[in-house]
Amino acid sequence: MSARSSIEWTETTWNPSTGCDKVSAGCDHCYALTLAKRLKAMGSAKYQLDGDPRTSGPGFGVAAHLASLAEPFRWREPRLVFVNSMSDLFHAKIPLDFIRQVFDVMAATPRHTYQVLTKRALRLRRIADKLPWPENVWIGTSVEDQAATSRIAELSRVPAAVKFLSCEPLLGPLPDMDLDHIDWVIVGGESGANCRPMDEEWVVGVRDQCERVGVPFFFKQWGGRTPKAGGRLLDGRTWDEMPTRPTSTSRTARV
Repeated sequence: MSARSSIEWTETTWNPSTGCDKVSAGCDHCYALTLAKRLKAMGSAKYQLDGDPRTSGPGFGVAAHLASLAEPFRWREPRLVFVNSMSDLFHAKIPLDFIRQVFDVMAATPRHTYQVLTKRALRLRRIADKLPWPENVWIGTSVEDQAATSRIAELSRVPAAVKFLSCEPLLGPLPDMDLDHIDWVIVGGESGANCRPMDEEWVVGVRDQCERVGVPFFFKQWGGRTPKAGGRLLDGRTWDEMPTRPTSTSRTARV
């Protein structure tokens, strides 16, 4: 079932697939892996598949869940939906046919706005022309440090109505990002027992780049032992800027 989310930039999570593997530094302390182990121990059916212990560990194997495709049709009121908080829709083990089905569901439920986030921007770009792109689908990629900035160029070539970056956990400075085709940037610090610190200068650097080019900036958290430990204030205020949510499906997606 879907869950009302505590994530500040969304309202609901929807997981038509589950499971993942670590691909970059941002995955080192993956919250989803920790939560998947807990859910497996609790007997949740979606998390009984074992993954590769060299990468994702037991209980985080990649799986597509056909039964979950019906969920958005049951939500009568419009929702802002984070797709796959517990997976990556563009993981190599997720079949293209299933990805198409997820996109078909999103296209068939235009009252909702969907936020799809991936670290696999290369596969996203390679199959983008095989997917429908209704304007209620936002697509984003994670950019946690300078080594991950190549994902921005891949994302920029995707015909989504809204393209966004999730710089969380922000692990280093990101100077001179190309934001020409980016509509939204989220920044957040890492949380958990082994969280890595985030420098205020890194955050301010990203915010200032967004302000210079008019890209909405959302500051999620400083991080710490718990997600809310450090609070959300930057320069004495919260930053909750969002892209404009579409009110119809008539507009052509911007490339």
